[in-house]
Amino acid sequence: MARIDSSAAGGANVHRFLDLIAFSEGTSTIKASDDGYNVLYGGGLFQGYADHPRRKLTFPINGKSVTSTAAGRYQLLERYWDAYRVSLHLSGGFTPENQDRIALQQIRERKALDDIKAGRIQQAISKCSNIWASFPGNTYGQTPHRLDKLLAQWQKLGGALA
Repeated sequence: MARIDSSAAGGANVHRFLDLIAFSEGTSTIKASDDGYNVLYGGGLFQGYADHPRRKLTFPINGKSVTSTAAGRYQLLERYWDAYRVSLHLSGGFTPENQDRIALQQIRERKALDDIKAGRIQQAISKCSNIWASFPGNTYGQTPHRLDKLLAQWQKLGGALA
């Protein structure tokens, strides 16, 4: 479950959407993880939240090698951590709360926050598909989840669809 206070996040639906991203990215489903907050690209775990783990890892995806620095619950790239840490004036490292704050900012930048609050999850997923490779409509060359699977997970998380 997202660690940022739900009122600071914008309410229960926004909290659910953060949980939906973690489900879709596969981070929150890794049993030994800290609800996905300490997951490296490829499923390994990192220790400590002092900073982004800054590890380049390569794995085969759909017949080609993909290298990424993605880490954390929302699989944030190292370069974006560095930029958001400065622009959002984050202190305390790559903590779960800071990971949540950055994901929320990315959602705001895609203008999907009002859709999420209103339960227009299909529209929010579409608007955020260029951020999270596991969302349908991404252009990363990775295999995304089907929309119906994500909408079913949304309802399982307690969300209603508009």
